[in-house]
Amino acid sequence: MTKAPQIFARLRWQGEIHFALKENDAFRLITAAPYADWKTANTLVPAGQAQLLAPVVPSKIVAVGLNYRSHALEMGMALPEEPLLFLKPPTALADPAQDIVWPPASARVDFEGELALVIGKLAKNISPQNAMDHVLGFTLANDITARDLQKKDGQWTRAKGFDGFCPLGPVIVTTMDWDCFEFQTLVNGACVQAGRLSDLIFPLPEIVSFVSQVMTLLPGDVIITGTPPGIGALNAGDKVQVAAEQIGVLENRIIR
Repeated sequence: MTKAPQIFARLRWQGEIHFALKENDAFRLITAAPYADWKTANTLVPAGQAQLLAPVVPSKIVAVGLNYRSHALEMGMALPEEPLLFLKPPTALADPAQDIVWPPASARVDFEGELALVIGKLAKNISPQNAMDHVLGFTLANDITARDLQKKDGQWTRAKGFDGFCPLGPVIVTTMDWDCFEFQTLVNGACVQAGRLSDLIFPLPEIVSFVSQVMTLLPGDVIITGTPPGIGALNAGDKVQVAAEQIGVLENRIIR
């Protein structure tokens, strides 16, 4: 029998930031981060009174480029022989419902909906066979990209590193059938991307193992696992949602 998932959140309530465990339509506060030695507290916060924040504040956000077969086909690119890694700075993190400010340096800003993994315990040189034992759970991300600067620079740090360019959330779900997992990206309510993990070039355990051969993954670190086909440009005022039935909806608006 599959173990029922735990759903963790990070939230602001009465002016303070807490980690919490979802209970029906409320959040039970916990005494520490979900990857630490936590206990439940007595306080139960109604969902309507909680402002959801990015569910973790990672030391690093590791991203995998070109990891969907159909996306590689869309871009006219050969399948990579090993995962293509880049980093987004922690300052790129954005909360669910946070407005994302269009950087003046860019003339084109794109959405890239993705599944994100949250590391639960230190991982260094681990094998694919036990990689998922080091994962706390799953959430959603939007790898927002200044596409013109990506092409201009020839490397991706500036294009993907602006403040707010990595919305994350809304919650962390600890277990799910990720072999059959699907998610969508919507712009102003219209579906523009549909991702299925069966289309991944490098499956999740392989990604976690590969990254751990390069850098030590710390509890709370985030790996965003690539975007499916359908990437496109945004306009100021657009509402972008990354949605999955098991996790919820990550929603942000683009503003100038």
